[in-house]
Amino acid sequence: MPTVKDIYDFLDARAPFATQCDWDNSGLLLGDANRQVRRVGFALDLTAQTLQQAVDEALDLLVTHHPVIFRPKRRLLSGELVYELVRHDIAVISSHIPWDCADGGVNDVLCVALKLSNVKKIETPDTAAPLLRIGTLEHEMTPQEFAALCAKKFGTTMRLASCGKTVKTIGVVGGAAMEYCETARLHGADLFFTGDAKHHEMLDAVDSGISVLAGGHFETEHLSVYRLKCEVERAFETVSCRVLDEKNPVEFFSGNG
Repeated sequence: MPTVKDIYDFLDARAPFATQCDWDNSGLLLGDANRQVRRVGFALDLTAQTLQQAVDEALDLLVTHHPVIFRPKRRLLSGELVYELVRHDIAVISSHIPWDCADGGVNDVLCVALKLSNVKKIETPDTAAPLLRIGTLEHEMTPQEFAALCAKKFGTTMRLASCGKTVKTIGVVGGAAMEYCETARLHGADLFFTGDAKHHEMLDAVDSGISVLAGGHFETEHLSVYRLKCEVERAFETVSCRVLDEKNPVEFFSGNG
């Protein structure tokens, strides 16, 4: 029976934790490294919903993308999510920036979903491994046409800031990553696809000559959780693995009826 450390070592080899940024908190964050693992759950986030499933299913290990402990905690009280994980003896491994950068990780999964070809990894100065991906569409199209296709594919509302040029070369970084938009432009991208983008960031990008499409933080990262689950499942055949049910905490409302 594999241990928490065995799965940690597998994930570390697959997406080295050493590639995380200084501000990140990836790795084994809770639990006993020597504990045997029979059941593993995978989730983008630790929420009340994913915690309840982990407890109900008596998981030995929870693997999340976003770190369950991001900032230092001054206290840990009953009822808090992390406290309940400890109380129920559920270990946690989080892989954030390492899984974003990894081959086949968040950004490569997005490139596949967007059907990009000739995908290249682009070095980003603040990460130890290439984070940005740039690929090409099969056919040139308007930013609006591309946004409509993405909205249908991801089943969500897309926010587009168009500079008016047709798009063929696409820069990709999931989550909140507008700091890499200019790098994408300098490497020939016509449009930058990410999860979150602030109003003024989108305006600045358009002024510089690149369109921006923001598809949502949850939507651009949750797809890769299935990929991570499948890889662990293949590596540890005796372990029961499943992606926990998650709902985007952000709801969308329309005034158009």
